[in-house]
Amino acid sequence: MAVLRELVVFPSKCLRGVRSYFLSAPLFQNGFLKLNESVSKDGHALDLEQSDTKKISKAMKSYMERAKIHDNFIKQQLHEYNIGKRHLANMMGKDPEFFTQADVDEAIRYLFPSGLFDPRARPMMKHPDEIYPKRKAAEFDVNGRPYHSLFYTSKPNYYTLMHDLAVKFKQLDRHEDKIISRGIQDQKPTELFLFGSEWIPKQKVENVLLETLTDAQYENLIKTFERFSQHPYSALEKDFIMQFRRQLAAQVEIQQVPELMRDESGRPYMTYNTRRKTSNAAVKVIGQGTGVISINGNDIHFFQREQDKKQIIFPLQFSDMLGKVDVVATVDGCGTSAQSGAIRLGISMCLRSFVNAETIERMRLAGLLSFDPRTRERKKPGQAGAREKFTWKKR
Repeated sequence: MAVLRELVVFPSKCLRGVRSYFLSAPLFQNGFLKLNESVSKDGHALDLEQSDTKKISKAMKSYMERAKIHDNFIKQQLHEYNIGKRHLANMMGKDPEFFTQADVDEAIRYLFPSGLFDPRARPMMKHPDEIYPKRKAAEFDVNGRPYHSLFYTSKPNYYTLMHDLAVKFKQLDRHEDKIISRGIQDQKPTELFLFGSEWIPKQKVENVLLETLTDAQYENLIKTFERFSQHPYSALEKDFIMQFRRQLAAQVEIQQVPELMRDESGRPYMTYNTRRKTSNAAVKVIGQGTGVISINGNDIHFFQREQDKKQIIFPLQFSDMLGKVDVVATVDGCGTSAQSGAIRLGISMCLRSFVNAETIERMRLAGLLSFDPRTRERKKPGQAGAREKFTWKKR
């Protein structure tokens, strides 16, 4: 019962089953507002009685009153959050001064075990800055004139973002024209790699812009971003684009890539043993090569079928390592299709140590890093084959 009495002081607003990405109210500019000398260090406390109300419009005065109420509310919630965090630290036997938000989450999971499937429905205690929405700064001066040139569009941040996209698109076009005019043939276009992520939903965009958007406006914004990301040199604006994308939760994490080894001559190499059906393959990929492919002492013509040859060449072409590394493979077992599939997987797994993380992700999405467990299905008794049946005749 003593534990329950201590838990009563927890802030009711912060212990909620919802998450949001909000910040506290922004600071005001001292050039337009006359602040009291007793203003706090965080810049949120405003004293209307000491301000010069004659030079402040009614709209600004109303805004200041609402901001003061909001800041006092946030301060009270922060005080209750600190009290609750201190009680949690005492119950867990830790120092309250070094009790972080991760420790708070762990204490909540330990003290309030829940079998609910959805994490958003479980008990939680977050900082007030993560619960309550942030507020826009003053949009007009003391005379009622708006700061932003697009204020009367009712969505200045949205149209500013669209304007920035158009400006950046023209900059990329000028960069491409400069590359073409100089005749630089070696520089390849650096299109942005967006696999494994998606555009943030409309609610998150509204939280970033602090404006309410219609479905048509959100769709127009996403189409503009997609067209911008398809530019051949869109990778130059990767940081700008990734602000409006999020990683997929179901994305498979890449396994730990082994480091390259060195032989007697100092050349890097990597080995990998794999199988496909009843065939086993031992593959060795050597860096600083010339593109030599050796299979059981023979070249690529060890396989007679064109499809098997393409299986061997495909991972080298996909990773842009064809002609840059040498491949030495030893394979046994029946079936050329199984042998070529085993060698392809071995080459792909070895190439992970020679390429960057983005290329590894591309290879994973292309299916080069996945083991193929398919085998020949056995014949069933009483029928002609694995699935084939004998011809049935009534007479």
